[in-house]
Amino acid sequence: MSILVLTSDTLIGTPATGNLEYNGQFFGTDSAGSRAQLQRIVRATAVASTSGTSIDFNNIPAWVEKITVMFSGVSTNGSSQYQVQLGDSGGIENTGYTSLCTALAAPSTVAVQTLASGIPILFTTFIGSTTVFTAVLNIYLLDSATNLWVFNASAARTDANGSCITTGNKALSATLDRVRITTVNGTDAYDAGSVNIIYEG
Repeated sequence: MSILVLTSDTLIGTPATGNLEYNGQFFGTDSAGSRAQLQRIVRATAVASTSGTSIDFNNIPAWVEKITVMFSGVSTNGSSQYQVQLGDSGGIENTGYTSLCTALAAPSTVAVQTLASGIPILFTTFIGSTTVFTAVLNIYLLDSATNLWVFNASAARTDANGSCITTGNKALSATLDRVRITTVNGTDAYDAGSVNIIYEG
């Protein structure tokens, strides 16, 4: 018989014996009888991507090890490449990303773009002022000592005229606590769709 041991280094307070929930946190008991915090899967509040040049999700807890960014029917009024940027207590970081975006325009056509300012979501030649797309981006903490995150994404235009996959990594200066959804030029305004994130320990 296997035993699943759940632990955390972010224990806040001590729940009474037998309590599963304490002060909004969830706890379990490991094989040694010690109570430990269970990290929840948390979905943020969806944001309409219908205005503004960037969308920020802030105050992400320090215990988070995976973030999923979701895009549904998103569009802007321009043709700049969509990107996601990570940040910490020092702000959003816009350099040092190792990102590869591979476009699949047709089964026989493959092209690759790189981006250092963020995580690319859709290949540039697929983007125009009328482009609408849907995508999912997964971001994983590989090494907490160096704040190194790796990521992968898949995206497609809703009219089926272009899809792509993205992979890469980014080492932050400190513990991640925010995510920004924007464009490379930073001036194109969102005009359709919605975005949200899910984070988990």
